Amino acid sequence: MNILYINHYAGSLKYGMEYRPFYLSREWVRAGHNVRIVAASYSHVRSKQPAITGMSSNENIEGVEYVWLKTPTYGTNGVKRFLNMLVFCWRLYSQRKSVLKNFKPDLIIASSTYPMDIFPAKALARKTGAKLIYEVHDLWPLSPIELGGMSPKHPFIRLVQYAEDYAYRVSDHVVSLLPKAKEYMLSRGMPSEKFAYIPNGILFEEWESQTDYNRDLVHKVRDLRARGYFVVAYAGAHGLANSLIDLIEAARLLRDKKIYIILIGDGLEKKALEQAAKGLENVFFQGSIPKDQIPATLKEFNALYIGLKDNPLFRFGISPNKLLDYMAAGRPILKAINSGNDPVQEASAGFTVPPENPRLIADGLLKLASLSPGELDQMGQNGRKWVKENHDFTILADRFLQDCT
Repeated sequence: MNILYINHYAGSLKYGMEYRPFYLSREWVRAGHNVRIVAASYSHVRSKQPAITGMSSNENIEGVEYVWLKTPTYGTNGVKRFLNMLVFCWRLYSQRKSVLKNFKPDLIIASSTYPMDIFPAKALARKTGAKLIYEVHDLWPLSPIELGGMSPKHPFIRLVQYAEDYAYRVSDHVVSLLPKAKEYMLSRGMPSEKFAYIPNGILFEEWESQTDYNRDLVHKVRDLRARGYFVVAYAGAHGLANSLIDLIEAARLLRDKKIYIILIGDGLEKKALEQAAKGLENVFFQGSIPKDQIPATLKEFNALYIGLKDNPLFRFGISPNKLLDYMAAGRPILKAINSGNDPVQEASAGFTVPPENPRLIADGLLKLASLSPGELDQMGQNGRKWVKENHDFTILADRFLQDCT
């Protein structure tokens, strides 16, 4: 089968996030399919951008063919980012001969975070007779309406709403990363039989093979544990959405307990968080560490923490990559997220507390610290087993094609 995977932000191990299109595509290639990913030359989530000459360039990464479409750069959300989206969609249509050169797709996946790429994707499907899949990462325009306070009558919102409704109507299948989104999609006109839930994933073989770790950090963790501390890690972006100030305030409440919190990563809020944590001897900030050091490093901690600001959109469910990484590490988890699904409880992999509540976060950490090593290890193994059975990309890639072809 020939699969054309359209994802504006698609990355790879070579370029960084977003990884989902690459991991799924690589599994399909291993299964004997041909896959071509179409992505923008510039994406804010990548750590490195591809080199491009002309309006488009081709590159093969581990058997997956990429077509990079030239798009302008941007800094933050705003006019320049919107222009980047429009240019990508226009290039996808105007460069369709390059996109389809020596490649007749049987399946086309429109998978950008925003839905406007459904228009050129539908044109390509009509031209080639391919099945069309609409893959939903975030619910637009619900996200900017509910989170950004944008009016449903705003021209941008009207455009996005039209594109979303059109996508539900003309696609052959709708793949959602959000487990509880079906009712909303039905309300926008999607026929029930089109829906398929294919969550985020992790490549377990990659986790098993990555044994390198951050030596300085692991030495610190081992020393703390030897001194009787229960050591908890947060690993990921330090942004407003991650609500890490609540973890800092929980640490303040625990400063006379033998609980130590290490925050790994960087982000816009890091300096403010470091300032807020001044004087706390049970908090340590570690900069970002290489992706291939994450698995073995996380395994050294007693427990792992994930939290997010209370967000009404989470009623449709969550599937954060960070949580899957935590589960694969085999360590118990404290989750401070209010969401329509609860992977931690489903897997019996730890405890869940309400978000944005330092007192309850502190209580949750104390509860974990009170458990025996055997109980903690059992929670960790529960999560590891659950994520391997439900979120391994080798399983998800097969399920994607079974549900949508």
